[in-house]
Amino acid sequence: MGGTLGPTEAVSFALGGVIGGGIFAVLGVVAKVAGPSAWFAYLVAGVVAMCTGYSYVKLNELSDSGGGSVTFIEEFLGNPTLAGMVGWTLIVGYVGTMAMYGYAFGAYFGSVFGVERLPVVGLPTRPVMSALVVAGFVGLNVVGARESSVAEDVLVALKVGIVALFGVLGVWFGYTHGALRFGTAEIVGDPVGPIVAAAVSFVSFEGWQLLMYDQERLENPADTIRKAVYVSIPVSTLIYAVVALVTISLVSRGQVVQHPDVALAIAARRFAGEIGYVAIGLAALFSTASAINATMFSTALFSKGMLSDDLLPDRVGDASAEGVPTRTVLVIGALTVAFSVYGSLEAITEFASLAFIVVFGAMSYLAFERRDRDEINGVVPAVGVVGSAAFLPLLLWHLYTSEFGVLVLVVGIAAAVVGLELLYFERETIAQGVGRIEKRL
Repeated sequence: MGGTLGPTEAVSFALGGVIGGGIFAVLGVVAKVAGPSAWFAYLVAGVVAMCTGYSYVKLNELSDSGGGSVTFIEEFLGNPTLAGMVGWTLIVGYVGTMAMYGYAFGAYFGSVFGVERLPVVGLPTRPVMSALVVAGFVGLNVVGARESSVAEDVLVALKVGIVALFGVLGVWFGYTHGALRFGTAEIVGDPVGPIVAAAVSFVSFEGWQLLMYDQERLENPADTIRKAVYVSIPVSTLIYAVVALVTISLVSRGQVVQHPDVALAIAARRFAGEIGYVAIGLAALFSTASAINATMFSTALFSKGMLSDDLLPDRVGDASAEGVPTRTVLVIGALTVAFSVYGSLEAITEFASLAFIVVFGAMSYLAFERRDRDEINGVVPAVGVVGSAAFLPLLLWHLYTSEFGVLVLVVGIAAAVVGLELLYFERETIAQGVGRIEKRL
């Protein structure tokens, strides 16, 4: 009850976390997959995200301690190994999300300033700027720099306002020029396509649940989180759908395929000229950078909680450190840089979406299991479970048929993470087995 952030600040944080960088980083990839039905794909993903948000809210209200997915599994299932594995999956998903933001930052930087290669050193702009922006926020988080709650409100209002203005002006321009394309025929002819695109877009909706890790700062956390979730997800879904409609209507499919990372800016150029292109580009730089900072802090805070519960190795960080552990931020930052520099935007986006589909589906199922409680309407989490269960195989099938190299990479990383999890959480059993073998020898 003694927190410093009320419902307004929490809504601002959640809305900024969802829209902050996702619209700039993911929209082009979704439009590339869905074509004219991209707006519908965002609506589908938003419905599943809302059902997941409902599940988190109800589990948080039933929980004695709060804290998100890992805490819920520990408290309701009493299975620390499963909780740890879910936690590791989330961390990998957050790293992928920050890499996605970093990739978009580098792409927009080169595009806005017209620099394909950095002067003097001659290195390509995109990966260098992606690495530099991540490294910069690693430094800020190490020294403990954070935006004030008032600054967060102002910055989120600015970011959301720019995107909303883009949507309004774009719809007006498209309507008056007869350019709006709803893709009705595509949706009817291939209803699976938008669902595949919805699965690809799922990472766009992850930002709201970062509030779960910062409940000490919230006034009346359960009530505040409920209001933040129930406002931020529907509003962001509507904005995503409108912006997707405008972009796919004003940008040719060929341009989207060729430039998925700056598709939004290309659309702005259609109705606002170079001023619109530069304005969206600058908004993208600002938004993706801010999203990296917020996600990095929350991920480090989440990791600190896992360290306290012995769900991460001590070498990753010090759970007793003031603020976020320095080693934790450095490890997270190094992994993010590697992903953003060496990964493609499609690979990073789809990898992160897979991670959140798995975890969010699990939380919906956990809430569905408790549908006998008066607080939970079982239909809502059931939709979350069904949606996630449909997204997972469809996204994997999309990768298999369209981006097999990405599928191999994703499966390889997933196998490595699961292998490390088993080695860590079953280390005592493994050590006992090795000891018995040594005795026999």
